[in-house]
Amino acid sequence: MSRTVVAMSGGVDSSVAAALLAQAGREVVGITMNLAGSRSRCCSLEDADDARRVAETLGIPFYVANYGDAFRSEVMEAFADSYLAGETPIPCVSCNQRFKFDHLLQRAAALDADAVATGHYARIDSDPATGKRRLRVAVDLAKDQTYFLFGLTQAQLANAMFPLGELTKDAVRERARELGLATAEKPESQEICFVPDGDYAAVVEKIRPGAAPGSGEIVDGQGRVLGTHSGIHHFTVGQRRGLGVSAATPLYVTEVDAVHNRIVVGNVQALERSGARVQRINWISGDAPKQPIHAKVRIRYRHAGASARIVPETDTAARVEFDSPVRAVTPGQAAVFYADDVVLGGGWIAGAIR
Repeated sequence: MSRTVVAMSGGVDSSVAAALLAQAGREVVGITMNLAGSRSRCCSLEDADDARRVAETLGIPFYVANYGDAFRSEVMEAFADSYLAGETPIPCVSCNQRFKFDHLLQRAAALDADAVATGHYARIDSDPATGKRRLRVAVDLAKDQTYFLFGLTQAQLANAMFPLGELTKDAVRERARELGLATAEKPESQEICFVPDGDYAAVVEKIRPGAAPGSGEIVDGQGRVLGTHSGIHHFTVGQRRGLGVSAATPLYVTEVDAVHNRIVVGNVQALERSGARVQRINWISGDAPKQPIHAKVRIRYRHAGASARIVPETDTAARVEFDSPVRAVTPGQAAVFYADDVVLGGGWIAGAIR
């Protein structure tokens, strides 16, 4: 019998993932990761209790693994440093890759397990032409989470399982009810786990006390001073509310300039960019293209994607040239490349191209 470690967050998705694998005859071990600093429905002590109750219902072993120190250094501190550098980070990407598919895979090997499974809405199969693993979008497009998984390697995909990839969220809820799982009606957590109240700036200041550069200028595209701000970590590209300046037409943040400690604002047209510079790219196949390719590029989680030409500059860097201008290209966010429903890879937006 094959043994699988399931990352059980205490939510309905990972609960059903564990149940489906157990029903399929696999030997399942549930593990909840205790991440210090988490104070929301995600990764809390209450979540661990919920996961434990589900494991008892399913009759599977259950453990809590402490990754608090690693989570602070690898995710929380990186999050704060990114904001202070004028970026808008996505900690869920590094959390998924480092903890669910690096640290947890190591723990799985120690438990003689051959795979790690999660409650992500995504699919894995093999390329019929090359035999390499492919990451594909979920059947439930509204829940698809491949945007957060672009960093997975061939080795990680070979040892990963996404049991929910063929299911809709409604079907997952119904399966949980049928099994009498304690998490069947549990609401989803929408916020970053260590920012439960949505106050990103306060969290940055707590993680890096005294590091924020303080007040600076708010300027328009011509450099004219329109007002002052209390710290660049309060702002992100595309932001409209809370600017503290008034104008005849709505203003948006078009640039967070950390070097000069200023916020640049403009009208909605000023948000448009023709491309992006992308770094630290992971190509799912393991091979970077040698020539420019066309693909759909998503520049944020809820972005529908835009057709673009991707011009490789190195194996891990590329220039993305959109077919039509795209609004709010934001440094620190991910640019993820798709060919139909297959994820080609992705990387981190280092800057926008006007």
